Amino acid sequence: MTEPFTGDCLQTLQLLLSRRSSSARGLVDPGPSPEQLDQILAAAVRVPDHGKLAPWRFLVFEGEGRGAFGEVLAKVTAEREPEAGDIRLQIERGRFERAPLVVAVISSPKTDKPIPEWEQQLSAGAVCQNLMIAATAMGFGALWITEWCAYDPAITQAMGLTAAEKVAGFIYLGTRKETLRDRERPDLASLVSRWSVAG
Repeated sequence: MTEPFTGDCLQTLQLLLSRRSSSARGLVDPGPSPEQLDQILAAAVRVPDHGKLAPWRFLVFEGEGRGAFGEVLAKVTAEREPEAGDIRLQIERGRFERAPLVVAVISSPKTDKPIPEWEQQLSAGAVCQNLMIAATAMGFGALWITEWCAYDPAITQAMGLTAAEKVAGFIYLGTRKETLRDRERPDLASLVSRWSVAG
């Protein structure tokens, strides 16, 4: 007979059942300290990884680096959109300053290995989710987004990505400045089916 959830197991389940994404602008200082970020990233990489390839890596935007990267975003935007006004460019300059810390999770598939690339990409997605959960467990707010900059070749080149790499997500981290309300969740009954042998 299975024992009921108790203690840490129950807390973990409750965390998963109550996890909410914050908004980028809903995150303020303090963000994770270097030691806390190390813990968060250590938890993030504890994911299924077929072939033990570690097909992912991290790029951290913190401090003045967020604004410096914002200048890159504004420059590329001005080149892509000659009609972009000052407000539009200012939004891009401040994009990564909306939270104290931004972690880019980079899907970095090992194309010389026999493991399907799709499985390696899924592993990178699992890293994003583990990162979110670990940050939430430590009391921080977190948001996983991509936005246009994850898909722009000039931006990914500026980030140092190779041709095979993609941004799995930008994870914004900080302290929530407001209590989050839950949103409507999918109806499980409409999503779950059970396979059976045809009669």
